[in-house]
Amino acid sequence: MKVIGIGDNVVDKYMDKNKMYPGGNALNFGVYSKQLGIDSAYLGVFGNDEASEHIRETLMDLDIDISHCRQHEGENGYALVNLVNGDRVFVGGNQGGVQKDFPIHLGSMDLEYIKEFQIVHSSIYSGIEKELKKLKDTGILVSFDFSDEFNEQYLKEICPNIDFSLLSCGGLSENEVRNLLKRVHSYGSSFAIGTMGGRGSIVYDGESFYNQKPHFVEPVDTLGAGDSFFTAFIIHYLKEIEKVPFAEKGPIIERSLDEAAKFAAKTCLVEGAFGYGVPF
Repeated sequence: MKVIGIGDNVVDKYMDKNKMYPGGNALNFGVYSKQLGIDSAYLGVFGNDEASEHIRETLMDLDIDISHCRQHEGENGYALVNLVNGDRVFVGGNQGGVQKDFPIHLGSMDLEYIKEFQIVHSSIYSGIEKELKKLKDTGILVSFDFSDEFNEQYLKEICPNIDFSLLSCGGLSENEVRNLLKRVHSYGSSFAIGTMGGRGSIVYDGESFYNQKPHFVEPVDTLGAGDSFFTAFIIHYLKEIEKVPFAEKGPIIERSLDEAAKFAAKTCLVEGAFGYGVPF
C-alpha cells in the first residue's frame, strides 16, 4: 500500500514555548501513515523561509516522498497555538502563506504520479476543491478532512468526489452528528466519520452507525489527535479489506476504530502533531 497527502502544510508555532512543529492536515496524513508502516508521500506548496526548510528537512528525515512538491518565494503557512491543560487552542495564523497565492493545480504528470497510490488525502485548508474531480477520476480513493468549517452547500459540492469524509463535530449532540453523517453519505461519500472530542467518534457507512470511545490518557498535547485517528482508521480498514475483500464490513470497521483510538491516544503524548520541534 502507498498513500499520499495533497494540500496544506504549516508549522504550528507554540507561543508559550517559542517552538514550532511541522503539521497540517494533508502533511500529517503522510507522516502518520509512515508511522503505521505505510509508504507515503506528500504533495504541497512550500515557501522559502526557515519554517519551510524545517518541514522539508523533517519529511526527508522521515523518508516521505516530496518529489512533486512546489516551492515559491514567500512565507510558509503557519498557525499560532496555545496549550491549555494539554488541549491545543489555535489563536491565529497566516491562512496558508504562499499556498494562497500559488494554489495546487494538478497537471497530467502529477496525475500519472498520483495513480501509483491507493488513497489520496486532502482537507478544507488546502484550497484544492477544484482539483478533487481530477483526483476522483484517477480511480484511486479520496479522503477529505472538513474540520468544523463546512456548511451544507459546501458538503453538497465536495462529497460526490470523496470516499472517506472526516468532520469535527464537538459542538453537536450525538443525534445531530448521526443526522449530519447520513446527509454526507447521501451527498456521495461512502464513509462519513464524525469526531466528538472526549465523547469519541461515530462512523456511518450507509447501512450502520459505529461508535468508538476514546482511549483516555493524560494528554501532553492534543494537536493531531483527529488527524491521527482518521489516518489510522483508514489505513487499518484498507489493509483488512484488501486481505479479505468480501468479508463482512462491520467487524473490520469496529477493529479499525479501536486501532484508531489507540493511535490517537499515543499522539496525545507527543508535543506538536508528531514532534520535531525547533525554536523560532
